[in-house]
Parts: sequence; C-alpha cells; structure tokens
Amino acid sequence: MAKRPNLIFITTDQQRGDCLGCLGHPAVETPYLDELAEEGVRFTHAYTSVPSCTPARAAMLTGMDQWNHGRLTMTGRDALSYPATLPGELAKAGYHTQAIGKMHFAPQRRLYGFHHMILDESGRADDQFFQSDYQRWFEEHKEGAYGYRDHSIDWNSWMARPSHLPEHLHPTYWTVEQAIWFLRQRDPTKPFFLWLSFARPHSPYDAPQPYFDLYAESDRIPKPAIGDWCGEYDQKIADVNAAHTHRSDEEVRRARAGYYGNITFIDHQIGRMLYELRRHQPEVWRNTLVLFASDHGDMMGDHYHWRKTYGYEGSARIPFLVRFPETWSLARNVVFDQTIELRDVMPTLLDAAEVPIPESVNGYSLLKLARGEAADWRKFIHGEHTESYTKEMASQFVTDGREKYIWFHYTNRELFFDLEKDPLECRDLSKKTAAQSRLRLWRKRLAGINEQRGDPRGQGGRLVPTTGEAIRLSPNYHRWKARADEEMT
Repeated sequence: MAKRPNLIFITTDQQRGDCLGCLGHPAVETPYLDELAEEGVRFTHAYTSVPSCTPARAAMLTGMDQWNHGRLTMTGRDALSYPATLPGELAKAGYHTQAIGKMHFAPQRRLYGFHHMILDESGRADDQFFQSDYQRWFEEHKEGAYGYRDHSIDWNSWMARPSHLPEHLHPTYWTVEQAIWFLRQRDPTKPFFLWLSFARPHSPYDAPQPYFDLYAESDRIPKPAIGDWCGEYDQKIADVNAAHTHRSDEEVRRARAGYYGNITFIDHQIGRMLYELRRHQPEVWRNTLVLFASDHGDMMGDHYHWRKTYGYEGSARIPFLVRFPETWSLARNVVFDQTIELRDVMPTLLDAAEVPIPESVNGYSLLKLARGEAADWRKFIHGEHTESYTKEMASQFVTDGREKYIWFHYTNRELFFDLEKDPLECRDLSKKTAAQSRLRLWRKRLAGINEQRGDPRGQGGRLVPTTGEAIRLSPNYHRWKARADEEMT
C-alpha cells in the first residue's frame, strides 16, 4: 500500500491572483513557485468568496461556503465549534498537524484541530495576555533598540519603504525558519500536515532592501488600471490608510515595488524550505503534496482602490497551484480554467490523504479535475462583502471567470464586465444594450442564491436592496458559537 502523502499548505496574505511569474506577470519574479506549478497544476480562475482575512481563512479551515461557516464580512471573534476542520480531520486520520505564521483565528490560540501552532499575528492582540510567537522571538533576538515596525508604515497603508530590519529578523524569514525546525523535529512515524502562512505581502509593503531594490527602478511595473466607471474615486485623500485615493505615479510605483519585493522574498524563503527537504529529506519530499494559495488580493491602486473587500479581480482573485508527489502518475504543468474557491482546499487535501470528506464540506476536490473526473464542475462562484469601508462599497458578486456581475446591495448600483476581453475590468457593460440578456441571467443567479439561503436580498427571483443593516453573520455562525459555548461549560 502506498504511503499517505505529506501535505504542505502554503498561504500568503493579500497576494493578487495575477502576481505569479508562471501566470505571465510582466514584473513579479516567483521562480520557486513557478517550479512547483510545473510539477503539478495551476488555476487561472481561483477566487475567495469573502475577500478579507478572517472569512477567507474560515473557508480554508472548514471547506464551507460563507453562509455555512457564517462570516459574510470581516467580523466575528467568538470561539466556534465547526462540524469538521481540515487539521482536525487529518489529526484524527493519524497526521501530525502543525500551523506556522498568521492564522487569524478567534480566539487566537484556539487550535481548531491542530496539534500545535506557532503564530505571527502582525501586531494583532485580541486580549491583554496575547503576544505572538514572532513578536516574542523578535524581542529576544533583535540587535538594537528598535521595534519590529519602527519604519512607521501602518498595517493597511498604501505607503511603502524598505524594511529597517535585517533579513533574518523579518517575519517572512522567521516563518520559514520555524517551518524548517518543524520538519526536523516532527514525529517521523506519521505523515505530516503543515499550514505555512505568511503575513506578507499584506501591507506594510516593507520588503528587505535587496528585494525592494529589485523592483524600485524596474520599467516592467504595470501602471494601475483605471476604469470608465471609477471617476467618483478620483480624488486624493490624505489618510495614509485610505481605502480609495488617487496617489501619484511615484507613490503607486513605490507601493508596487514594496509589494512585489515582499512576494519575491516569500518565494525565495519557500525555496529555502524546499532546499531543506530536497537535500536532507529527499524521500519525504518525493511523497509531499504542496498546495499554494492566498486568502485574497490587493487592489494596489487599480481604479483608485487599495486593500481588499471588493469583488474586483485585484481583490477577489487569488493565485492557486498544486504540486503533486513524485510518485503520482497525474499529468503535470497543466493549467485549469474552471472556477475554484478557497472552500476547495479542505476536500482537495483530504482527498489526497484518502480521508473521507465530511458532509459539512461545500467545496470540491481539485484532484477530480486533475484526474479528469469533474464533468459536473460548478458553473460560477458567488462572493460578497456585506460591509466594506463605506456602505456604498458593500457588494455581492457572481463570476465564472469569464464574466462578472457586481451588485452594490445598499445603493442598487451594478457593474458588469467581460473578463475575457477586459481582464482588468476597465469597461462597465451594465448599461450596454448588447449585454442586457447576460445581465438578467446573472441577476437571476444572484437573487436565487440569496433567496435559497434565506437572505432577504433575494425575493421572488429579484434582487432587493438593503434598507437597514446588512447581515454580517449568517445564522450558522451563531449555531457554531452555541456549540462551542456548550462544549466549554
């Protein structure tokens, strides 16, 4: 009987779906991730259904869609007891499970099925006693009287500058250092599941100096996309954390240089971990599956928008690839264009481990695509963020990766894009006569989803704008909270 594969799940925070070298980005260099993609498959239409940290990670953890895991926006800090979690199912099946880096769970030390977690929570502390493992390590190892974010740039700023830290003190380096230590110290009698979660390229855009310099003078950095629909955001707002603001060409270039530099630094650190496996544990590496994805993207100044929570490609589309064990006979260096979502992570990894997929999981195993068994694959993905930086920005979206419909549920505004002809979403077709039949189809699909799940934004096959407060947490969130409360009494 073949050994069950080891599983490494690598996530980045806020990495756009176009920011991989193997997907043809004109500037970003990701040689190690490109190598992994060549040894497996990559996906061009991968999305997150709620484009912010906590709900996206809930989808990865549970394999559920957003209505079922409960978070429809960036909210909810309660301990939850889900029917099943990815690390929990793998632990029950005999895997040694380890989390390293940014988890963004609530409470922050809740294990959710992991045997152990080592955390970098990017300065986040939900209670007075919490200190992240990275912060404690940094204070013990720093080489001067400085803090780990004394560069002054905030956690959601559009500003950028090289890190003031030497590479070996940067959180990206620390994250892989902890992974290498785990790989050396793990239980050698069990297969392992490692969730390796980087806190970058999420702002601050603070790449170490060599990585910042790699892009600082590059003539390949693309200019931000500017749509024919975004004129209302064409204003300069002084707030250094502004969610939408028209920054100068130099400010946008500098932001992208820091952002791309962080991506390449992550890539090179992943390469350091791969070297550890290939050189010192080659038999382990031959039997290891790697899945790489991000929780959501970053607008990076496109359409005068920054950060995330939007249904646009820069925010909702993510990079996604799977590297197969060497012993598997599946085709490699394959590109799939089916629409996939973060809920597909859990069933994919359970399928790889030959662990039964719980009934609570809404996602599909991507190995079905690789095996040619997915003739009935989903036709589209529904996403949302019921609260955004302003009520006017709160929206729902539906897309098949070729067309996208976005509905702003407070204002009843619509946007419609042909992604095949207009991948940067610069031309809104919602008022064009030729697009009306397609627009009606997408409206009906979205209204049907809302109506089916009991969301008042869908009634009688029609979309109904929000007049009061939007639903932030579905009834299922409170259901999982009640389960946890009962378990803790």
